[in-house]
Amino acid sequence: MSTGELLSIEPLELKFPFELKKQISCSLLLSNKTDNYVAFKVKTTNPKKYCVRPNTGIVSPRSTCDVIVTMQAQKEAPPDMQCKDKFLLQSVKTNDGATPKDITPEVFNKEAGNVVEECKLRVVYVSPPQPPSPVPEGSEEGSSPRGSVMENGNVNGAEFSNAAKAFSEQLEPQERSAEARSLLLKLTEEKNKANQQSNRLRQELVRA
Repeated sequence: MSTGELLSIEPLELKFPFELKKQISCSLLLSNKTDNYVAFKVKTTNPKKYCVRPNTGIVSPRSTCDVIVTMQAQKEAPPDMQCKDKFLLQSVKTNDGATPKDITPEVFNKEAGNVVEECKLRVVYVSPPQPPSPVPEGSEEGSSPRGSVMENGNVNGAEFSNAAKAFSEQLEPQERSAEARSLLLKLTEEKNKANQQSNRLRQELVRA
């Protein structure tokens, strides 16, 4: 903010969110903190490119005035998004009760002995705000393995069952093989026990 004796100006940089083929506006706030009527005039180094409303006016004592600066739609972006355009805001004390109709070029003529305050403003291009990118639903690319099993924090029953079935099918042959070995070992032990018992009976019969 620039605080002169007559007007306070905010901001000192005209920031335009630059977009091709689109009119863009920004505002200046002029504050008169004196007890005098103050006339102002806005000039620019590139008048064909900008529209200023109002470009001249009166700010009453202890009041404010909004100035809207509109940049015309541009067909090409400047190199490196740099802008050399400048604005000049002139302000001068005027008669009490003055209106915009009373403003003439002579009011801002320093050679006529008028005390003219000047404030230079520069133009800055900024990148327009980017809308949030929507998150694709059911996207296969970049999805985590958990995404196929979990949906909104719940287990997908069908897919979980399929995964469990496939897992069990891989283990079943091994389990069946283990069970067969265990059964064979058990039968062998029982056969050995039966043979031992048979041998004892034979020996007892022989002794008898």
